[in-house]
Amino acid sequence: MILEIILALIIGIIIGTLTGLAPGIHINLVAAITLSSLPLLAFISPLSLAIFITAVAITHTCVDFIPSIYLGAPEEDTYLVVLPGHELLKQGKAHEAVLLAMFGIIIGFVLSILFIAFFVYISPLIQKALVKIVAFVLILISSFMILREEKWKIALLVFLMAGFLGYASLNLPIKEPLLPLLTGLFGASSLLLSIKSKTKIPSQKINKIKEMKIPKKETWNAFLGTLITLPIFSILPALGSGYAALTASEILNQTRKGFLILSGAINTSIMISSFILVYSIGKSRTGAAAAINNILPSPSFQNSLSLLSCLIVATMIAVVITIYISKRSASLISKINYNLLSKLVILVMLSVTLIISNWQGILVLITSASLGVFAITSNIKRTHLMASLIVPTIIYYLT
Repeated sequence: MILEIILALIIGIIIGTLTGLAPGIHINLVAAITLSSLPLLAFISPLSLAIFITAVAITHTCVDFIPSIYLGAPEEDTYLVVLPGHELLKQGKAHEAVLLAMFGIIIGFVLSILFIAFFVYISPLIQKALVKIVAFVLILISSFMILREEKWKIALLVFLMAGFLGYASLNLPIKEPLLPLLTGLFGASSLLLSIKSKTKIPSQKINKIKEMKIPKKETWNAFLGTLITLPIFSILPALGSGYAALTASEILNQTRKGFLILSGAINTSIMISSFILVYSIGKSRTGAAAAINNILPSPSFQNSLSLLSCLIVATMIAVVITIYISKRSASLISKINYNLLSKLVILVMLSVTLIISNWQGILVLITSASLGVFAITSNIKRTHLMASLIVPTIIYYLT
């Protein structure tokens, strides 16, 4: 049994690394494949399968920062990381960006463990009250973001267009609609402009961890931001880590580096909290949590401890793997023709979208990329493109 658990953990880390590096491949896809293959996996214990999915999910969450920062190829949980990450890449500080995100992951992991009692005992009591006010909170946050812009009319236009595009995409008969939507808005748009401007990536500085000087203020803000948002955004459905990171950054006015720490902390803490909340409130926030609940609906105390222990080990290994891959990427990225690489990444995005989301997904990808380019060239914050998720969520809670 112990050998089986160790193998499940190792294989999960390997699969999570591969999916994290592959643009467009989401952890939910692995969870769905595992569930559909359960009859063929009957010889494996439910605990081992649950550990496998847990390892895949947490490793994917860590490694996913690599394509987001180095390639500008985001997923649902890292699309906002493209903004500060790509800027640091162009300054030769991509590895530093990854290290900051990994530092945030450690913060988020510690906080999520400390919040276990909250998730188990208090979350069920406050869930219903939060659901009633979430739409109005989102409206206030969005209005505040728009009015802060000097070109607030253009910001409002982008917000409304992104909101309409998001609502339309989510209501079209498309598999994984967020794939073309977010890839176009935050990934393909940046890559297209990089190709047009013939961006050259400078030599990357490979910082050693002991040489990193992280300001206490940035660390404290990331800790505080996660502490403020985790109790709310971990419970509410349809609100992911992107919302939490944006809300915290608006409250605390984060710098680029601070936002990377914050994103790492929030991504990890919300992923881990989803594993606990699927049992405490009976609702799954992530595909991985839903799969684990399906495989292991009533874990014993001993099984819970085994899952937690494997989660700790997987997180530590995943952080080390991500840092190693980042070092290799940093040493290679400046030697590669970045324009050609950008074209290849866009081709991969188109191919993955066509395979998963069909031709309608291609239309969404092209439209969202065009809107993303418009937002960038208009010199407004690309966070207004988050309306693609905010507006549908507001409509969902108001109806």
